[in-house]
Amino acid sequence: MGGFFGAVSKYDAVRDVFFGTDYHSHLGTRRAGMAAWNKEHGLQRDIHSIENSPFRTRFEHVTQEMTGCSAIGIISDYDPQPLLIRSRLGAYAICMIGIINNAKELIDTYISGGGHFNAQTGGNINSTELLAALISQKPDFAEGISFAQSVIKGTASILILTDDGTIIAARDLKGRLPVLIGRREDGYCVSFENFAYQKLGFSDEKELGPGEIVSITSDEIKQLKAPGKEMRICSFLWSYYGYPTSHYEGINVEVMRYRNGAAMAENDKLLKNNKNIDYVGGMPDSGTPHAIGYSNKSCIPFARAFIKYTPTWSRSFMPSKQNERNKIAKMKQIPVIELIKDKRLLFVDDSIVRGTQLRETVEFLYNNGAKEVHMRSACPPIMYGCKYLNFSRATSDMDLIARRVIMELEGEEGFKYINEYSDRTTERGRRLRDKICEKLHLASLEFQSIEGVISAIGLPACKLCTYCWDGKE
Repeated sequence: MGGFFGAVSKYDAVRDVFFGTDYHSHLGTRRAGMAAWNKEHGLQRDIHSIENSPFRTRFEHVTQEMTGCSAIGIISDYDPQPLLIRSRLGAYAICMIGIINNAKELIDTYISGGGHFNAQTGGNINSTELLAALISQKPDFAEGISFAQSVIKGTASILILTDDGTIIAARDLKGRLPVLIGRREDGYCVSFENFAYQKLGFSDEKELGPGEIVSITSDEIKQLKAPGKEMRICSFLWSYYGYPTSHYEGINVEVMRYRNGAAMAENDKLLKNNKNIDYVGGMPDSGTPHAIGYSNKSCIPFARAFIKYTPTWSRSFMPSKQNERNKIAKMKQIPVIELIKDKRLLFVDDSIVRGTQLRETVEFLYNNGAKEVHMRSACPPIMYGCKYLNFSRATSDMDLIARRVIMELEGEEGFKYINEYSDRTTERGRRLRDKICEKLHLASLEFQSIEGVISAIGLPACKLCTYCWDGKE
């Protein structure tokens, strides 16, 4: 997915942006970059791959080599960013988080007159370069950003660093991603994660609304475009992506996960399907707080039956090949035999996407002596690959285990009844759960309901994006 951080100060801002960007490392594992501006050198930029080394080690030289009272940085899972652009709007650096699904259509429709783009491996176009070309269609940044967001099918939250040191920040049109602004006595910052700037001494100033655009200097925030009324912020930010200490729309991630786990425990109590469980545990890391909430509510002891070894092993979804990610995930799991052998274990995971790594984890637990392994998913069955944020690497809906099971049970005809398959109270819903249990060798399986997730978040349903679960845009 990705995350960004920018700062404008009366003093040098590069160090703040270095640390602020680093605090977004949980949101991407492929590329990262920083850009800064000062009067003497103008715009400067540095981009590196972070597939095999974390952001901090690749950019530790930046605070010595790059200077400026204005700077932006980004962690990206896709295109190299920020880009330096020279256009009718002047020179500027730009980065974005989101996805453009209609790139070819946009190029064919709006980029005429023999224009060209630098092709990447496979012939793909850098989305940030296309975004900049769309913005340059209009006479100023605010109008250009508004135009680009209106024609893009997907999502685009944007940071621009201009050639006079001003930062322009824009939240995506439907507010699917957060953009927050912090204030300190020497200036302002803008960030995806608010805890990132709180650690740097900034305090919360405001959260941009859907489609809102602002310009930021060290002295003021100026609104260039008022926010829209419709918001569809991603529910998965609370369930999985968001860092535990972060707040989106005023709601803390960790607290939501406790509430969500408690709701699942309450549901299991009504169904009487968590009897004789010895321990509740979370699939590390993001499943753990859901499990703590479940444990607290159910009064079943919480235990970490296995620990992830992280000092040397890279994040499991970093390699491009699925089998390599599975291998790394397996190598990271270190069992606590005393908490596994002859025990009935219930685990809470943030989600079940393909089921590949989960199946290997379940086998790992049985191989270490578990008597039963029960699973609870902190979100509903994922039925649609995300077309707004690319939260998973699924290239097709048929990569999703829920879709594959429906196909096995009923063929394509079954896709007409996705709502029934999501609902455990229906015959189709029970068949889905039973079949996944069979495939993953689980003693039992249950998913949180959409209503349960929405209740745990605490925002009105109309303000939340639940597309990956119900296909509603």
